[in-house]
Amino acid sequence: MANAPQAVMNHKQDEDLIRDFHHIWHPCTQMKDHAEVPPLLVDRAEGVYLYDREDNRYLDVISSWWVNLFGHNHPRINQSIKDQLDKMAHVMFAGVTHQPAIDLAEKLVNASSPQLTKVFFSDNGSTAVEVALKMSLQYWLQTEKPKKTKFIYLKDSYHGETLGALSVCGINLFREKFEQVLPQNLEVQGPDCMRCPFGLKRESCQAECFEPMEQALVTNRNTVAAVILEPLVQGAAGMKMYPPVYLKKLEEACKATETHVIYDEVAVGFGRTGSVFVSEHHGLNPTFVCLSKGITSGYLPLAATLTTEEIYQAFYDEYESFKLFIHSHSYSANPLACAAGNVTLDLLAEAGFMENLKPKIESMREQGDILRDLPWCGEFRQSGMIAAVELVQNQKTLEPFPIEQRVGYQVFLEGLKREMYLRPLGNVVYFIPPLVIEPDQIKTMMNAAYESISAVLKGI
Repeated sequence: MANAPQAVMNHKQDEDLIRDFHHIWHPCTQMKDHAEVPPLLVDRAEGVYLYDREDNRYLDVISSWWVNLFGHNHPRINQSIKDQLDKMAHVMFAGVTHQPAIDLAEKLVNASSPQLTKVFFSDNGSTAVEVALKMSLQYWLQTEKPKKTKFIYLKDSYHGETLGALSVCGINLFREKFEQVLPQNLEVQGPDCMRCPFGLKRESCQAECFEPMEQALVTNRNTVAAVILEPLVQGAAGMKMYPPVYLKKLEEACKATETHVIYDEVAVGFGRTGSVFVSEHHGLNPTFVCLSKGITSGYLPLAATLTTEEIYQAFYDEYESFKLFIHSHSYSANPLACAAGNVTLDLLAEAGFMENLKPKIESMREQGDILRDLPWCGEFRQSGMIAAVELVQNQKTLEPFPIEQRVGYQVFLEGLKREMYLRPLGNVVYFIPPLVIEPDQIKTMMNAAYESISAVLKGI
């Protein structure tokens, strides 16, 4: 195979790539980087691989931003979209319904926690969060508790990049430029298991770190509408992982203070942690669950916010009361997206599929040993089919590499040389491959990551 970065550089004269530089502004990207290293021009995709125009392939280690569950170009999902396209591509979803949405809502309810019986469709993770925030606020307004207008969120949390979602974001990189216009909500120190202040282990602790959250709930019980958090894994924070006991304590405290619980399962739902949903698997009872990303296995934009009959009934009244939920999207419950979503849920529900993830999860754990042995490994952590290695300058003090060294970006470039499409989060190299990845591909993935990290850090 050709040296991947050089293969990418050879595209510089490609007309399509030149047009890209002239007209496209890529998300979360410093475009000046592409003056030297053009973006990878992906021509096609198949299974767990991306292919460029020279037919070089790259293992899609991050499932194309965490959305692809069953591999690219999946025949059953392809066919479902083709079949739906022959019937209807789109129709508005107000005053109109259709069978793909009806079927998908039923499947989501059947797979989720028992109290979640209502599904509100939108079109991306940020809007699924916005819907939950707005529903919570309007519920309290319509049940005569209008002072409950604040949200509690965790430090290092991420829930999307619209302004409402940013107001419950705990990562300054995303929010600091917009701080002056954001609603002022309440940030609470959350779990930090790698650097636990109590010196405990996530496998055996009792979430002693819950105290700041408990105090915030009690102190602000009359003004807090809901707590929002990513269950088990804080994705954009660098795949920070914490135990389910924290969630159980949260639900008890929220029940005692009449506070809604919002679980943002946009990134961790649909099998990523080894179960279809975190909340259902651990017997949790949230007020809202936000879903997107894997819901269509990466085919089309779609999102859903699940909630309870109690929330729904607070909006159910005569039209003149204006208690209806005023929130809409032009592409809500798009039939093509719902068709892809139905096959996605069917594939997850097939006999043996979730059980067959167990040896893959174990393979990731075993193959992760090579990363644990790195002299720069602060921690290798894993939750189901999500794994990450956090790189540090000093293993004893866990001192991180400074941002200006751009360790993650250099690892990304080295990964391309080794047929890997990685996209590290700062000093954290993470793995969220398609669920259909095979054990031998997992071994290749971990070995390539080891080589890429070593190539970068031996020179620092």
